[in-house]
Amino acid sequence: MSFYEKISKGIKQPKIMGILNLTPDSFFDGGKYNDISRSILKIDQMISDGADIIDIGAVSTRPGSKPISYSEEKERLIPTIKLVRKLYPKIVLSVDTFCFQIAQDCIDLGVDIINNVNLFHNETKMMKVISQNNTPYVLMHIKGNPETMQQNPHYDDFQRDIILFFKNYIKKLNSFGIKNIIIDPGFGFGKSLDDNYKLMNMIPVLKKFGYPVLIGISRKSMISKTLKINAENSLNGTTILNTVGVLFGADIIRVHDVKEAVEIVKIFKKINKNKLHNEH
Repeated sequence: MSFYEKISKGIKQPKIMGILNLTPDSFFDGGKYNDISRSILKIDQMISDGADIIDIGAVSTRPGSKPISYSEEKERLIPTIKLVRKLYPKIVLSVDTFCFQIAQDCIDLGVDIINNVNLFHNETKMMKVISQNNTPYVLMHIKGNPETMQQNPHYDDFQRDIILFFKNYIKKLNSFGIKNIIIDPGFGFGKSLDDNYKLMNMIPVLKKFGYPVLIGISRKSMISKTLKINAENSLNGTTILNTVGVLFGADIIRVHDVKEAVEIVKIFKKINKNKLHNEH
């Protein structure tokens, strides 16, 4: 059974996706891991802590971020991908990219998942790459693009607009023969603070599409703004929201802090194992 089959049809247990940013300017850990030796140490730690998936990205998608060239992204990313796949041949590997050439390069190196946060960028070319390789694909909702997404995002009817987006885009992916889809609501990507909390409540609704749901909340401003803290102090808030997400049915939790997320899943499993059955 493939990894995608396990999360979509088989083992119903939330999976932990550990984040590795090879960027100089990501909102939380930019610049920490753009040296390959430090990257490998971070990956080794995440795997030791219990990560099921490692998600590697070389382009910042924080609000206002600028795109980079294919050659620059390739230079940042490919050496690490090659080494990770050699050192950890069994780990499920995801790449966070919206460049179709990078997606193909990484699939050729044995990457298992393409995580695309800017799906309107060369979308037809990306779909062809995904379809031809039958690669699991993270479909994330975004309004605008990373550079413009937080410039007063507006929705006529938030829930309806989100549902309609996924309904229409899943249909489009299916028309390309793409079936192995993972839904990401897109926390922080073209959403107001309140929109993000509405999105939390929509996880059960999004589950009705029949695909695994991934949530990426880790240390985002929806936490720090609500609690009036900075990203460095937002681990507790992250853990709270990830716990709510798991209770609502999230299948994959994308996090900077793997150990704490693994503990959520362990306790969640213990609760489920000891459910009380009404015998009356």
